[in-house]
Amino acid sequence: MHTGRYFAKNSYYDRTFNKQAVKILPGEYHATDSDTMIVTVLGSCVSVCIRDRLSGIGGMNHYMLPGEAGTDESPSPRYGTHAMELLIDHLIQLGGRLPYLEAKVFGAGRVINGVTDVGERNAEFALRYLEEREIPVTAVDVGDIYPRKVYFAPATGRAFVRQIRTGSIDSLFIGESS
Repeated sequence: MHTGRYFAKNSYYDRTFNKQAVKILPGEYHATDSDTMIVTVLGSCVSVCIRDRLSGIGGMNHYMLPGEAGTDESPSPRYGTHAMELLIDHLIQLGGRLPYLEAKVFGAGRVINGVTDVGERNAEFALRYLEEREIPVTAVDVGDIYPRKVYFAPATGRAFVRQIRTGSIDSLFIGESS
């Protein structure tokens, strides 16, 4: 249905969950009305998983900075405002209904010492945005010093989070800044 440049299409078969999955990168989102797992890796970025609790239509975004930026002609989903609007608009296009939306918020790690805590600002933005739009938040896993891998199954509303405690933090940071 959707072919916009920010809509993640990186699909694969996930053997852990035995189902189709879509990996989203910073500045992307994915929305679906099928039984698909949505996956991302987060450092200081935030992903908001939103679903219609009655229909199972849902999705996930992955934004890098709170608020908004970009031009009116080309707003960027690397910023929270546009990332949230794209996801919610697509969920409604698929048949989701605003009164039945619920959200989960993940990420916002302080993965690099000595750098401004953009993760904290990202999490605050997400929670404030959802509160202003009266979308209830059913789960939050933000902060700490570790990156996370997040799996979200919109059909059931279940999310699985794994902290990444080994490996190179620098490689994650480079991936998020692209």
